[in-house]
Amino acid sequence: MTEQVVLLDEQGHAIGVADKAGVHHRQTPLHLAFSAYAFNERGQFLLTRRAFGKRTFPGVWTNSCCGHPAPGEDMSDGIVRRLSQELGLTSIGIDLVLPEFQYRAEMDGVVENEKCPVWRVEVIGEPEPDPTEVDAYRWVEWNQLVREIEDGSQAISPWCREQLAELRTLGPDPLDWPSAEHTRLPPAALVSAQGR
Repeated sequence: MTEQVVLLDEQGHAIGVADKAGVHHRQTPLHLAFSAYAFNERGQFLLTRRAFGKRTFPGVWTNSCCGHPAPGEDMSDGIVRRLSQELGLTSIGIDLVLPEFQYRAEMDGVVENEKCPVWRVEVIGEPEPDPTEVDAYRWVEWNQLVREIEDGSQAISPWCREQLAELRTLGPDPLDWPSAEHTRLPPAALVSAQGR
């Protein structure tokens, strides 16, 4: 089955769908996505490196998991799906932390252009990465990661760098970040989240 993404206007309303395989290019239209920050039972953060065969940002270290909710799919269900598909992980808790995050980034002529709410996810088990999605991973203490990014010893994706700046305003301990109201999600995401 062809994977599709939800296209958006600047206010975050759905204006159509497009095949994911053809949506990322030099003039990528604005679309709906999500970023997940996964933490294990010890409070460690899961940093991942995107597979080198990926069309967008291959081989780049980034947050635990990114993806696109399917048309009509609740965003948290999409996160559960992608964590399982990409990393073989089971989530035991999902919290919205940055409902209004949006970014645009380019690498080698391919553009990411997304309204991309950020979620904190508690997971159990050890990752079993799909090699077409994830090349490598490491568990890291959150404060250690922040230091490594600041001193330049850990390169990360441009969206992760922007998200990190906003996440740090929520407090030093990710497990204490406050949950955000789902009503602050883009309207296209609210359509499928109304039953929550």
